[in-house]
Amino acid sequence: MRRALRIVTPMLLAAFYLLLYMALLASSDPIVRYLHYVPRDWPAGAPRQRLILMSDTHVSGPDTPPARLARIIATIDRLNPDIVLLAGDYISTKKLATRFYTLGEAIRPFAAIRASRGVVAVLGNHDHWADAAVARHELGRAGVILLDNDAVRLGPIALGGVDDAFTDHADLAAMAGRLKRLGGVPVLLSHSPDVFAKAPGWIGLVLAGHTHCGQILLPLVGAIATVSHYGERYRCGVIRSGARTLVVTAGIGTSVMPLRLGAPPDFWVIDVGR
Repeated sequence: MRRALRIVTPMLLAAFYLLLYMALLASSDPIVRYLHYVPRDWPAGAPRQRLILMSDTHVSGPDTPPARLARIIATIDRLNPDIVLLAGDYISTKKLATRFYTLGEAIRPFAAIRASRGVVAVLGNHDHWADAAVARHELGRAGVILLDNDAVRLGPIALGGVDDAFTDHADLAAMAGRLKRLGGVPVLLSHSPDVFAKAPGWIGLVLAGHTHCGQILLPLVGAIATVSHYGERYRCGVIRSGARTLVVTAGIGTSVMPLRLGAPPDFWVIDVGR
């Protein structure tokens, strides 16, 4: 019996401390990652534009209550963004949450974002599973421009936003047609990174979330799940294909379990221009 305890006790302690670390990582301050993107057709003399990409806030307890989201937004405001881009999944439907919030409570903190040209969003799969109509209403109340397979021109940048591909709401062709007519430097915002493979070649920059960068990466095994049809290819970070660039953020919140390992929360600061 004593011999068994000497073996089992360290294993249980190690498991406890690993779970504690994973829980603390999930609720930690997000890493701020930077990218300088120079489009081929940037207008001469146009000032650089600072885009900030944030996704998968999944507001819920214990890891991402509205107060944590508010602190992250205060950090974003201090970075002086021109445009803040929200790539979906504002609510959480995970089973292991200690507290759930309404879509109104999850989205309301976005009203505090101070971006000189505005805040633009698309919906994610969890928003559709919760109530897409309510999510649209609450984003409007927060002063956020929601793009449902639509496009908007903000200064020198033309932003296209596709609805969620994971739940079959994306209409890439409709969005691309509207984006093309606006002129400007095209940037595509999507919840899922999978649209990168099918997006028109003239769209040089695609921004997405959804994968959580794997959320839990096990030694020798890698990500438990990527929720992408392309597996590891579009899981995380900066992916380049010829002259085209895809940026996939790990997001802020968590899905299924309020834990992270090897994939800390982050958001991206993307300076566009020469």
